[in-house]
Amino acid sequence: MNGQNLTPQTDAKKQVTASPFRCFTGAVISGGMGFAAYSLMIAIATNFASKPIHSINPLVVKISSAVRTLVVGVVALGSGIFGIVAIGLLALGVQLLVQQLTKQKSSEN
Repeated sequence: MNGQNLTPQTDAKKQVTASPFRCFTGAVISGGMGFAAYSLMIAIATNFASKPIHSINPLVVKISSAVRTLVVGVVALGSGIFGIVAIGLLALGVQLLVQQLTKQKSSEN
């Protein structure tokens, strides 16, 4: 091409700081997504349990049980990750709130 940048670039990058409100909002969103993933996992596991594998071929039974385990495991992993993120954001929000309160008390004295 002609060497020009087609996308404009900004020189100054704005850094967003963490605040307790942002942390608590993120924790609620992540917790909700974790709960949704957990509910989905329970629904999938119940569905798999209610519909057994109908085959006499042992290879089919082994592969299908492995796929079922993998599907439930991946959804459980996602649920756990979202839960851990929610707990971490909640703890960060509490830490930032305590830091703000102690700064206010020390600046008043």
